[in-house]
Amino acid sequence: MILSSIAFVGGGNMAGALIGGLLRSGWSAEAISVVEPGAAQRAALESRFGVRTLSEADAHLGDVDCVVWAVKPQLFKVAAAPCAAHVGGALQLSVMAGIRSDAIARATGSDRVVRAMPNTPALIGEGMSGLFARAAVSADERSQVERLLAPTGQTLWVDREEQLDAVTALSGSGPAYVFYVLEALIEAGTGMGLSAAQSKQLAVATLAGATSLARDSDDAPDVLRERVTSKGGTTHAAITSLDADGVRAAFVRALKAARLRAVELGDEFGR
Repeated sequence: MILSSIAFVGGGNMAGALIGGLLRSGWSAEAISVVEPGAAQRAALESRFGVRTLSEADAHLGDVDCVVWAVKPQLFKVAAAPCAAHVGGALQLSVMAGIRSDAIARATGSDRVVRAMPNTPALIGEGMSGLFARAAVSADERSQVERLLAPTGQTLWVDREEQLDAVTALSGSGPAYVFYVLEALIEAGTGMGLSAAQSKQLAVATLAGATSLARDSDDAPDVLRERVTSKGGTTHAAITSLDADGVRAAFVRALKAARLRAVELGDEFGR
């Protein structure tokens, strides 16, 4: 099966990132449609991408090969109700946090459901998406989903759906943790006499370089850290201070809190 037409339900930032990626990878705008109730958002999508937009679901959805669910979790049931009569024959791809595949299968009448947990760097093609497929999804369809998401960044399949809650905590919410660290580094830099612009440049370049080094190196992060942490040196002083303040443990607790919230969202909206 080769996907040749796709409809998005919801036209927000993540839908825009995916649409932009599809167009860059060779899809025609005529093959893409978006169900989006907001008039201003529909106009923006039409102007930016040239795709067809619909204010509400109609029989056109029955002709598409894949439906991408890109609404907020709390809006899924309302959004799915008018679509259900039309989308049962399509592959269902969800980029919603918390909505479990059982709920999507019930709401759409299709057991061919793939859940994706992307993150915001997808907007610049540097994203990370965790993926889970129900048993009814074929190997070919899994490959099709990988190709759909390839322009947004990397993908990683998980074997159990509950693992997506951990994916949500680690990479889905992860960019916010990085920005949080950036804020702290910039605040520290300005507090030590650098300008805000200087601090930002130094902090962003340092994080980008360090993550690139970790990505390209065969060594584990702790080994890379130890190489720049000479006993009695400046880095050692900083790491010792962080350890004394329990920063590592605090990060672990934070991610566990994020995972718990993902589970709660699934319990609230995804059954």
